[in-house]
Amino acid sequence: MNNRQVFDFELKELSSELIRMGVAATEAVGKAMIALEKNDKDLAWTVILGDKVIDEMERSIENRCFRLLLTQQPVARDLRKINVAIKMITDIERIGDAAVDISRLSLDRGECIFPEIQKSVFEMADVARSMVDASIEAYVHEDEEAAKQTMEKDAIVDMYFIDIRNAFGQRLSRNTDDIIEIMDYLMIIKYLERVGDHAVNICEWVEFYKTGIHQKERIL
Repeated sequence: MNNRQVFDFELKELSSELIRMGVAATEAVGKAMIALEKNDKDLAWTVILGDKVIDEMERSIENRCFRLLLTQQPVARDLRKINVAIKMITDIERIGDAAVDISRLSLDRGECIFPEIQKSVFEMADVARSMVDASIEAYVHEDEEAAKQTMEKDAIVDMYFIDIRNAFGQRLSRNTDDIIEIMDYLMIIKYLERVGDHAVNICEWVEFYKTGIHQKERIL
């Protein structure tokens, strides 16, 4: 293979690693929510202890990116793709951290005492996870339109956050006995909101890769 073919192969491997890391992070969030729903302490600990795998993936991808930058001569478009990958892994790693935080909170929880509100929490988690999957797919396929559509879903996550927060607020106004449990759930939906925000960040970097302009630069 010539140098360009080697470089293209390395870029494909980079995309494959990003997909694996993204899948690991979204699966961690999913397992954290199952642990919460089923009151499964063992599964919660599996998520917590498994976070080191996501951290190792982050280091591996980062090393691959630096190796490509140092040993190859990427043109401007390739350089942007590598830089975007470096930015993305930070967001993916933080999604994994959110799963750990949710799992730690679930360790102190018993059976759910507000199933109707909890149902909305799980629906919120599903939307946030789907955003992460879609954002990484948008990067792999260099699909700016898919990135834009994914960012629009963040409004749904925000809507869930507001509705759930208000529902808990109404419950507290009637009875403060469950305040500790409710505060934990408010933390959980905050972590889920951040998962959606990290997916938006990834989509913004996809747009940057395609256009050379970042969303925040458009605002300035």
